[in-house]
Amino acid sequence: MIRYDALDALPVHSALPALRDALDGHGTAVLVAPPGTGKTTLVPLALAGLLGDGPARRVVVAEPRRIAARAAARRMAWLLGEKVGGSVGYTVRGERVVGRHARVEVVTTGVLLQRLQRDQELAGVDVVVLDECHERHLDADTTAAFLWDVRETLRPELRLVAASATTDAEGWARLLGDAPVVEAAGTAHPVEVVWSPPARPVRPPHGMRVDPALLAHVASTVRRALRERDGDVLCFLPGVGEIARVAGQLGDLGDIEVLQVHGRAPAAVQDAVLAPGERRRVVLATSVAESSLTVPGVRVVVDSGLAREPRVDHARGLSALTTVRASQAAGRQRAGRAGREAPGTVYRCWAEAEDARLPRFPAPEIKVADLTAFALQAACWGDPDASGLALLDPPPGGAMAAARAVLTAVGAVDADGRATERGVVLARLGVHPRLGRATLDTSGEGAEAVALLSEEPPREYGDDLATALRIARRGGDAYAGRWRAEARRLRALTTDLTGPARPGNEAARGAAAPATTAASQSPDTASPTAADPPRTAAAHDIPAFASRPVAGSSPAPVPSDDDSLVGVVAALAFPERVAKADGGSYLMASGTRAELGEGSPLRGAPWIAVAVADRPVGKGHARVRLAAVIDEDVARRAAAPLYSEAEEVHWADGDVVARRVERLGAIELAVRPLGDADPVLVREALVEGLRQDGLGLLRWSPAAVVLRQRLAFLHLHLGQPWPDVSDDALHARVDEWLEPELGRARRRADLARIDAGQALGRLLPWASGEAGRLDELAPERITVPSGSGIRIDYSDPERPVLAVKLQEMFGLHESPAIAGVPLLVHLLSPAGRPAAVTADLASFWKDGYKGVRAELRGRYPKHPWPEDPASAEPTRHTNARLRR
Repeated sequence: MIRYDALDALPVHSALPALRDALDGHGTAVLVAPPGTGKTTLVPLALAGLLGDGPARRVVVAEPRRIAARAAARRMAWLLGEKVGGSVGYTVRGERVVGRHARVEVVTTGVLLQRLQRDQELAGVDVVVLDECHERHLDADTTAAFLWDVRETLRPELRLVAASATTDAEGWARLLGDAPVVEAAGTAHPVEVVWSPPARPVRPPHGMRVDPALLAHVASTVRRALRERDGDVLCFLPGVGEIARVAGQLGDLGDIEVLQVHGRAPAAVQDAVLAPGERRRVVLATSVAESSLTVPGVRVVVDSGLAREPRVDHARGLSALTTVRASQAAGRQRAGRAGREAPGTVYRCWAEAEDARLPRFPAPEIKVADLTAFALQAACWGDPDASGLALLDPPPGGAMAAARAVLTAVGAVDADGRATERGVVLARLGVHPRLGRATLDTSGEGAEAVALLSEEPPREYGDDLATALRIARRGGDAYAGRWRAEARRLRALTTDLTGPARPGNEAARGAAAPATTAASQSPDTASPTAADPPRTAAAHDIPAFASRPVAGSSPAPVPSDDDSLVGVVAALAFPERVAKADGGSYLMASGTRAELGEGSPLRGAPWIAVAVADRPVGKGHARVRLAAVIDEDVARRAAAPLYSEAEEVHWADGDVVARRVERLGAIELAVRPLGDADPVLVREALVEGLRQDGLGLLRWSPAAVVLRQRLAFLHLHLGQPWPDVSDDALHARVDEWLEPELGRARRRADLARIDAGQALGRLLPWASGEAGRLDELAPERITVPSGSGIRIDYSDPERPVLAVKLQEMFGLHESPAIAGVPLLVHLLSPAGRPAAVTADLASFWKDGYKGVRAELRGRYPKHPWPEDPASAEPTRHTNARLRR
């Protein structure tokens, strides 16, 4: 019996006429309804015609999470007075409860995405509701784009609804062809906001790290909320680890039950949270509890203000979740949980002044996540660069280029980015293409290890993949149960898609075995229906591990023992992360260094394959979270495209190093000296040496140094045709002035024999005839009034220096100049020590000389000190010599 009393109490009821009109007239609509108004449960039932009004339709509701999909289906079935599997069913990864006559099916966006790839028309579906589209998950954005493409090209009668409590309604409306926006006025109960920042500043989150002081404050705030308010408490935390730590800090709360809810929690725990409790509860949850479901009894929300989002470090080839400040939209969603059934309270663990600085919406996954799976979906859809897809945000070019490189490496796309037959199979496996490659190339024998990597095991399983596999096999926890189901799914699906023979063997290159229907297997990654045409593995696809010849090694079978097999899987999935021990850490083929944790059982292994890694705060190296021991042969086979053998000639440690090197990416496998190196490569290495260690590697005689200084002076003050002889300029013109000497050199010692002065002479402007004026414009010496030829110091090209004894300049009224530039005259005492510096000799004779004369006259009485130096006779001699 339909529970009309409960249905009529849902506020979204009043928006149904406008929503029906929008869909009948336009075919698409954006539904904006606050939390708790019934948009997830009432709207699909009404659109399906299950409430006695409207035509009968088949409605598919897409939810971002499995827990939300199951909860929504159960709630709708309860409203109809039925059990799940009747008029309402659900399909999530590894679980399908859908009856033959179901009119509403709730699915995860991943399930719907796979269905669209198998059946673009979505035959039999009349309406699709994309719920909680504000969360901007990549699968949801991709599904929305595919659905709009289907409606535009194949099924204009397909109705689409984008629904959310907090969303960019205008953006979604534009995306769905200027769809009408229908708003449901919420009658949610008021929620009081209590600002509860920590008493002392806490460190901001970094990577997966959250300041323990903040977690202690959150636990304290939960205790405060229990004292000050009635009802159950729902506390939002960023991840499983933080939930466990806060639960530990809460300790014994007496009669109050503490529940932990997250994506890895057992289904029984998730279901218990969604049912009324017999005693007061504290529910510690991740963002899975933000939307699409109501936790009964909750009157208080404690919000840590943190969330987890995916990030990719393209420079190091690492991708992981990272902790960020939750957006304002997420804050509103979380607060709304407190007011679904009665007036409530939200305790926000940050200052009110910080709230306005938070981002308005969460970062769209398409902007920050690994796009490899998305790029494969787009390629299988027929739009490799996703330029024709209706997306709120275009995919970043760099991330797409990185994704295409991975897909090319695993044989999923061809040179034009189009999906290969192998790529289609990889997409239908429903795991990351990297893991799909490992599944296919081990003919499904590695399914257990792939399942272990498709959902990272709990940290307590350790960092050794082989050990983690053994723990999962004997484990009775929720993770082990999901792992077993996923391993079975992958084995069955691999056989369905490729047949019993190994990909790469002749039998596997024939037609794939007919696929089973979606209802008989894991729905998230269901294979093609029996109506789909058979597919064959293309000849250019990456062959199986067992049949790949690499670097002269003979083919080897896929290993049967666990320790070896998990290593093969990790290496196939992440070939650029095969790593060799190198001085206390591991060097990955990608060039990134990785370190194992203290006490890791992997320590001492010559080779490992790193499956999961992150970068700790303040560290330049990656930290291994999950890896497996491999040997060099496995590394060579798995990372075959990274193998290279080349002659390397470069400058290192102050000389030319010539060697023949075998590499696996950045890892050196073998090195041999090279005696007959290519002269061109040797010359390039010598040029690099001059650039690194400087032109001082050449032989610079005193005359060569002076020549360079003179040329620098002329270039600065006269410009062309006098050459620039700075280091950068000389490096740029090395072909003009260092040949043929450089071409004959083979090592550093040969550079030291090259006369730099003779080489520089080639840069003089001989063609214009100006070279002959070098001594005129920038002479090495200048004749002073005494008749002496004094050397000019050009070390400062701005103002060359003439250092001369003061008595030798008597009678000269103006400072000497070269090339129109007055020399800076250093007037020396009879002993050759500086007495005065001037650029204006006439002014010095007039004003400065008297002071110098008074100081030096008594010290050097044998030398002339006339009162009028401007008219005195210049001399190099003492008074005694002058009187002779």
